[in-house]
Amino acid sequence: MGAIHLLIKRKKLKPGVKLFLGILPFILAYVIFCYLPLTGWSYAFYDYRPGRQLTDCEFVGLRYFTNMFENPVSRRELLRVMTNTVAMSAMGLMTSFLPMFFAIMLNEVRHRKYRKFVQTVTTIPNFISWILVFAIASAMFSVESGALNVLLKELGIIDQGLNILGTSKHAWLFMLLLGLWKGLGWSSVIYMSSLSGIDQELYEAASVDGASRFQRIRYITIPGLMPTFVTLFIMGIGNFLNMGMDQYYVFSNAFNKEKIEVLSLYTYNVGLAGNNISRGTAIGMMQSAIALVLLFASNMLSGKIREEKVF
Repeated sequence: MGAIHLLIKRKKLKPGVKLFLGILPFILAYVIFCYLPLTGWSYAFYDYRPGRQLTDCEFVGLRYFTNMFENPVSRRELLRVMTNTVAMSAMGLMTSFLPMFFAIMLNEVRHRKYRKFVQTVTTIPNFISWILVFAIASAMFSVESGALNVLLKELGIIDQGLNILGTSKHAWLFMLLLGLWKGLGWSSVIYMSSLSGIDQELYEAASVDGASRFQRIRYITIPGLMPTFVTLFIMGIGNFLNMGMDQYYVFSNAFNKEKIEVLSLYTYNVGLAGNNISRGTAIGMMQSAIALVLLFASNMLSGKIREEKVF
């Protein structure tokens, strides 16, 4: 990367060429880490066994794709996992407006130091790994020694500790709240940046016309943030099935697995934990194909409703 910047300084290049050379390292990194791994999709068409060359394995074509739907056990498992994934993804999309409103409320705070403090405190959880989040949750909600259960017992509200981490009754809601706590502040950063791009003369003109603070938010701030919200919403639809597995992996146990196992975690459990790499790869390919269809469909829908597409 330093060599490219040195080349740009020494050579008299056109501005467009300079910009291209500046982003070239990121393009190469994207190709290496996002496109080259797609060659691994070939494992889905072979009966692969670890330790053997792929060319020495039997070519089975679409067997692992058709088995997902023809086998009753696999079909029930896939239906359960898809239900969990769709439910938690839908809950995430329905609460995707919260970072925008959090940014608006934070922007309305006039005390600068307090605003910076709140923004910092709410952003820090994004940089905490899910392993540490699980450790914090265990300290708070464990049955015997969790801070919440100890407090409720001392107040005489309950006699036995609540098994919050080991129940499937409210697993979806619990995962949603953890995700909001971890990502709300970080997700609001892009909206804070968008707020700085709104013409301040609009607020001044509205104030002169007698608009209240809530009216300025309703007629200036929210419309100014809507393009950013729609773009992120469409990207969220594209990642509807790709929720990641870190959060669900660390919080999964024998008691809540039925409700907490999403498609990404199921792919890991089948492919690596279950030592069936070919089937896991086939599930991952299906997940990517559905995500691609959802992304283009949501973009087309945005073009029809808003007459403006993201790409």
